[in-house]
Amino acid sequence: MLADSHCHLEDNEGLDGVIMRARQAGVEYILDAGANINHLAEHLAITRRYAKVYTCVGVHPHEASEFADLRAADILRACENDGVIAIGEAGLDYFYDYAPRQAQIDLLQEHIAAAQEAGLPLVIHNRESDDDMIQLLSSAYEKKEFKGIIHCYSSSARLAEVALAMGFYISASGIITFKKSEDIRANFAQVPLDRLLVETDAPYLAPVPKRGEINEPANVVLTAHKLAEIKQVSFEEIAKVTTDNFRRLTGV
Repeated sequence: MLADSHCHLEDNEGLDGVIMRARQAGVEYILDAGANINHLAEHLAITRRYAKVYTCVGVHPHEASEFADLRAADILRACENDGVIAIGEAGLDYFYDYAPRQAQIDLLQEHIAAAQEAGLPLVIHNRESDDDMIQLLSSAYEKKEFKGIIHCYSSSARLAEVALAMGFYISASGIITFKKSEDIRANFAQVPLDRLLVETDAPYLAPVPKRGEINEPANVVLTAHKLAEIKQVSFEEIAKVTTDNFRRLTGV
């Protein structure tokens, strides 16, 4: 039994087949990540169609310019829908800089405020923005605690340390299977088992040996095998602990 803690089902064609293959691979729980709150209805329709498929609500940092007026209250209202178990994905992306950095920061703060109020985990996207992310998360957490996931973790060891100190979970994607990811694998070796999650980020980041293909939740099995190798435990143990972690964090 596995949980794909982050994917984008709205971007996967042939959804019935995608879910069927996931079930056949032993993937019981799936979190369909939100990237644009205006598409929430589509995500909710998916959660109603498939058992144990959930969603989160929020706005990706790439879209920050279009949501300058979004407030925590708007996110909280959306969280009232059945099937919503998390907030996000939200965060900072200084690699692409598709939105001004201050707009990204402002929007992330609204998501943090919503997570603090709702008690739902905040799904964090972070790319080449470690310093600002550490400062924003830490300062907010000091005022009021909240739960979170560093999704698709590929950042500095320092960010992982800060996130773990706040009780956050660290999620491994197919990136850990890539040849040039030695540093990321080394960082995951230091993450406690009770703070680990696995994800696909489908349809992106297919793990080796499927790299370059369209990714889907069934492939989380490959990432889990690699994580087991990194942690020097059995695949069965990784599957159990990451699924238990997902259920404990989200309450499903």
